[in-house]
Amino acid sequence: MARRIEFRFQSMVLATMALFVLLLTAAFLATVLGKFATMAEDNAKEHFRQVAQHAAAEISGRISGVSRFVNIEANSTVSLFARDGKLNTRDLLPTFIASLAGDDRLYGHFFALGDDDFLQVIGVHGIPRIVSALKAPATTQFAVRHIERVRGERIERWQFLDAGRKVIATRNAPASYLPSSRPWFAGAMMNGRPSLTAPYVFESSEVFGVTVSAPLPGGIGVVATDIDLGSLGDFLAGLSLSPNAAILMLDPRGRVLAFSGHGERFAKARVAAMSPLNAVEEPLLRELAPLLSGEGAQVVRLGTAGAEEDYIATVQTTTPITGSTFSVVALAPVSDFNTPIARARHDVLLVSALTLLILVPLSLLGSRQVGGALVALARNSERLKQLDFSTSLAHPDSILYEVNALSDAQQVMQQSIRERTTELNLAREKLARLVANGLRLSREQDRDTLLGHILHGGRDIANCVAGTLYLMTEHDTLRFALRTHSDPLPEHELPLHDAATGAPMNGYVASYVALNNKTVVIDDVYTEERFDLSGTRRFSEESGFRVISMLTVPLSPRAGEVIGVMQLMNALDPETGEVIPFSTELVSFIEALAAQSAVTLENHHLLEAQKNLMDSMIMIIAGAIDAKSPYTGGHCERVPELAVMLAEEAGKVSGGPLADFRFQSEDEWREFRIGAWLHDCGKVTTPEYVVDKATKLETIYNRIHELRARFEILFRDAEIARLEAIAAGVPAADAAALCAERQHQLREDFAFVAECNIGSETMAPENIARLQQIASQTWVRHFDDRLGLSHGELVRIEHFPATPLPATERLIADQPWHCIPRDASNSLTSGHGFRVDVPPYLYNFGELYNLCITRGTLTEEERFKINEHIIQTIRMLDQLPFPKQLKRVPEYAGTHHETLVGNGYPRQLTHAELSIPARIMAIADIFEALTASDRPYKKAKTLSEAVKILARLKDQQHIDPALFELFLRTGIFQRYGERFLQPEQLDTVDVEAYLGRA
Repeated sequence: MARRIEFRFQSMVLATMALFVLLLTAAFLATVLGKFATMAEDNAKEHFRQVAQHAAAEISGRISGVSRFVNIEANSTVSLFARDGKLNTRDLLPTFIASLAGDDRLYGHFFALGDDDFLQVIGVHGIPRIVSALKAPATTQFAVRHIERVRGERIERWQFLDAGRKVIATRNAPASYLPSSRPWFAGAMMNGRPSLTAPYVFESSEVFGVTVSAPLPGGIGVVATDIDLGSLGDFLAGLSLSPNAAILMLDPRGRVLAFSGHGERFAKARVAAMSPLNAVEEPLLRELAPLLSGEGAQVVRLGTAGAEEDYIATVQTTTPITGSTFSVVALAPVSDFNTPIARARHDVLLVSALTLLILVPLSLLGSRQVGGALVALARNSERLKQLDFSTSLAHPDSILYEVNALSDAQQVMQQSIRERTTELNLAREKLARLVANGLRLSREQDRDTLLGHILHGGRDIANCVAGTLYLMTEHDTLRFALRTHSDPLPEHELPLHDAATGAPMNGYVASYVALNNKTVVIDDVYTEERFDLSGTRRFSEESGFRVISMLTVPLSPRAGEVIGVMQLMNALDPETGEVIPFSTELVSFIEALAAQSAVTLENHHLLEAQKNLMDSMIMIIAGAIDAKSPYTGGHCERVPELAVMLAEEAGKVSGGPLADFRFQSEDEWREFRIGAWLHDCGKVTTPEYVVDKATKLETIYNRIHELRARFEILFRDAEIARLEAIAAGVPAADAAALCAERQHQLREDFAFVAECNIGSETMAPENIARLQQIASQTWVRHFDDRLGLSHGELVRIEHFPATPLPATERLIADQPWHCIPRDASNSLTSGHGFRVDVPPYLYNFGELYNLCITRGTLTEEERFKINEHIIQTIRMLDQLPFPKQLKRVPEYAGTHHETLVGNGYPRQLTHAELSIPARIMAIADIFEALTASDRPYKKAKTLSEAVKILARLKDQQHIDPALFELFLRTGIFQRYGERFLQPEQLDTVDVEAYLGRA
C-alpha cells in the first residue's frame, strides 16, 4: 500500500495562503502595472493633445483676433483711408499705434490704395533686430511709413516715434515698393473678403510672419496687418513637454514655422524655418509627414530598421481664416511615460519576495488609493476638456509620481486656461460692446440720445461707476453735456485759457486733455500731483460719492481737433467689485470708442448744419418770392404755418377717412414743411408786370398814356380843322361848333376807353362794339416807329414791312408784332403729365385785344402765365436731387391747385391721386389767399366770408370735405386769424352751419 502524502493543517493553510498570496500578488502586479502603462499612455496622449491645442490656439488667436480687427477697419468709412482722392495719412494713425502698443506680437498695420499709395505703422518696441532692419534710432517704439506720389514721383517717407509718440527721426527716399503687386493685396482684392498670406519675410524689415488683409469699401484698396511669427519658437519652448519630446508648428503648405525639441533625440536638431516637413534633416521628424493628413493622438512606430521605437504623436489643426489651416505636431517616445512604471514593477517584485505579508495588504490599500486617484484624474481631464472652471480640480493624494505629476500639470493647465479664457472673454466682450456701440451710434439721429449712447457705452465697456461728458463750445470752454448720475448738471463752464493772460489751463484734467488731445489716467485722485483735483475731492465730500481712479479721454474726430472730453471714474474689478485703476488694455478700448463717438458727433453736427443751411436757403427763396411782388407778400411764409396747423390736427384723428394719416417721423414733417415753403417757387419765372397787372393796357408801364397822346393829337387836329375851315370861308361860329362837338366826343371816347382799361366791370358786347368803333378812328404818324427800339423789339418787327411816312394808323391798334410767339424748344406739356391748354402765343400785347378783355385785366396768355407758376414749380423741383427722405417735396408743392373731381391744374388729378398732405396744401393756399390783407388789388376777406367760399368749394368737390370740417371743428381758422389777420377781419363764423352739410 502506497504511502499517502500528508501535510499538517497549519502547513496546508500556510502553503495555501502563501500560494494564494503569491498568485494574488502576481496577478495584482500584472493587472495594475498594465493598467498603469495604459493609463499613462492615455494621459500622455491627452496631455499632448492639450499641448497641441494650446499651441494651435496661440496661432489661431493671433490670426483670428487680427482678422476681426482688419475686418472692422475694412468696414469703416472710406474717408478714413482716402480723402479728396488722396491717401489719408492721419485718421487711422492713432488707432494703428494704440493697437500695436497693446500687442507686441503684431508687427504692423497698414493699408494701400489702388494707385499704390501706402500707409504702414510698424511696432518696433525697441527690438534690436527690427531697429537694425529699419535702420531706426535705438529708442524707436513705432515706425510710420507712407508712400505717395509727389509731382509725378513716388516718395517713401519714414517717421520714427519714441514711447511718447514723438517723432525722433525721419527718412525720405524714392519708393520702389508696389503694394498692389504683393500677395496680400492681390489675395484680398481677388477674394473680396479677409485673406491670409502664406508665411514670408516682410520686405521692410526682413521679419518673418504672415499678413491678414481685407478689401476696402468700393474696392479702393486693401487694409492689412502683419503678424510676427518669430516668437513662436519661444512660445513652443515654454510648453510643458516630456523629457525627450518635440513639437512643431506647420503652415498650410506643410512648412515648419517653429520647432522646439528636448532630450538627446531632439535638443540638438536643427530645423530651418519654412522647411517642408518631409525635407528636414532629422529622420524621425521627416517620418511625421504622412500623419498630417489626419488629426488626433496615436502611437506610431518610428526609426530605422532595427532601431524602431514607439512614439506618441499628436496632430492638431486650426483654421483661423477660411482656406488657411495650420497644424501642430507633438511627438514623444512612449518610454518617456513607461520607464517609471517598469522601474516600479521591478521594485515591487523585489520587495514582495522579502515582505510578502506586508506587501499584500499594502498592495490592496495601494490599489484602492491608485484607483481613486486615477478616477479623480480622469474626472479632472473631462472637466478640462469641457472648460469647466466652476470649482478647482480635485488633487488626489498619491504616492505615485506619475499621478502627482499629472495632477500638478492639470492644476497648472486649469489655471492657465482659466486665466487666458477669462482674458479672452473680457476682451471679446469689450470688443463686441465696442462694435455694437459703433453700430448704435451710426444709426442714432437724435443728438441727446446719441450723447447718452456715447457716455453709457464708455461706462459699460470700462466697467466703471460713473462718467461725465463735456463738449467744446464756440467760446473756448468745456460745458457739462451729460452725466451718468441723475444729479443736475453744473451750469458753469470750464475755461480752456486764462481770461486775463490767455495762458492754457493745463492744470485741470479735462482742460489739459482738450488742449493737448491726450488721454490721462489717474490711479488715485488723492495722491495725484500733476493736476488740480480739489474740485473733484470737494465734490466727493459733498455728494458722498468718493472718486478714486479716473480716465479722461479726448473726443477727436481728426488729428489735432478736439470736440469734447469723456471722463470715467472708479473702475471696478469684475470679480470683487472693488475700485481699481483703469488698466492699459482698457484705455485702448475707450480711446477707440472715443474716436468712434467723435466721428459720429462730427457727422451729426455736419448733417444738422447741412439741414439748417438747406432750410435757410428755402426760406430765403420763399421770402424772395414774397418780396418780389407786393401782391403776394408773406404768402409763402403764411401757407406753411397754416398747412402745419392743419396737418397736426389731422394726425390726431383716430376715425373716418383721416384715421390712417399721420407723419411718423421728424423727416416726414420736414419733408412736408419744405414742400409748403416751396409751393410757389415757380413764381420766380412769372414776370412782375403780369402778376402786378392792375389795368388792361399795363405791361412794364400803363399804355393808356400812349392812347391819351393819340387822343390829344386828334383833339389838336380838331382845333386845326376849325382854323382851316375859318380860313376857307366857313363862318367862325359854325367851325367852332364842329370843333367843340368833335372834342367833346373825343373826351367821352377817351373816358370810356380809360374806364375799360380799369377792368372793374364785366365787358358787355355793346361796350366791345363801341371800343371797336372808337378804335377804327385814325391818326397820322409822321415819325419812324422803328427808331430807338431795343434789339428784341427790332427782331419782332423785322418780318413786317415799314409803313411809308406820313402813315395813317388806327387810334387803337392790334399790330402783328404785338403777338409774342412761344419758344418751340420749351414744351410745357411733355414729361410731367400736364393736362393744360397752352395758348398759341406767349403774350398778346394788342391794344384793342387787351381792352376787350371781358373780365378783369388779364389776357388768356397772361392768365396762363400766372397759372404756369405751378408747372414751373413742379419742373424745378423735379430736377433737384432730393434725398430719399425728401422725395415727396415736389408732390406736396405741386398739387395745391388740383381738385378732387379732376378739373384742377396742371395735371387734372382726381381724389384717388391726391394724398392727404396734398389736400391740406390746397386748403391752406386758398384760405391764405382769401384772407391776405397785403394784396393791393383786392380787399381781404373776413373769416366768415373766407369760410363761406371754402364751403362752396367743398360742395363743388374742389377741396376735401373731411379736412374742411376738421379745419372748422378744431378752430384752426380762428387761431390762424388771431396770428395773421387784421382785427377787422375777425368776425364770427357759424361753424355748425357748415358741419355735416352734404
